[in-house]
Amino acid sequence: MKKILLCLTLVAFVASCGGKKEEKKDGFEVSRSKTEDKKADAEGGVPIDLDNKGVGPIKDLEFPADIDTEMAARGEAKFNSICVACHMVDQRMIGPAMKGVYERRSPAWVMNMILNPDGMLREDPIAKALLKEYNNAIMLNQNLTEEEARDVAEYLRTL
Repeated sequence: MKKILLCLTLVAFVASCGGKKEEKKDGFEVSRSKTEDKKADAEGGVPIDLDNKGVGPIKDLEFPADIDTEMAARGEAKFNSICVACHMVDQRMIGPAMKGVYERRSPAWVMNMILNPDGMLREDPIAKALLKEYNNAIMLNQNLTEEEARDVAEYLRTL
C-alpha cells in the first residue's frame, strides 16, 4: 500500500513539474500590430477619398483659383454660428477638425455633407466611416441653402 501511495505521489509530482513554465513580469505589456493605411485620414482610420462626390444635390464643384473673400466672410459667420457646436478648426471635437478638409474630401463631398447629411450618413461610405469614428455623433441637417453652404465651403478653403 505504501509503495502504491509513493508511486502515485511521485507520478503526480513529475506530471506537475513537466509543464510549460510561465514567467511572471512586473507591470503589464501591450502588444499591438497595426497595419497603417497610407491613405488614412488624420482624424483616425477613415480613408482619404478626393474622388468621392458624395450623395446629394451637388454633382461636381471646382473652386476658382482665388478665394472669394466676401463669400468666405459670410461662410465664417455662418460657421461660427452653427458649426462650432461640433467642429473646431484645428482639433477633433464632436466632429472632425475642419482645417485641411479639402486635402481629405472633394469640394462636392463637403457641400453634399453640409446640404444632405441624412442621405450621406445613410448611403456614403466615407460619411458612414466618419459616423463610426466619431462615436455615432450624427451631423444634423442645418437646412442651409446651396448659397449658404457654398459660403461655408469657401470659408473652409481659408483654413
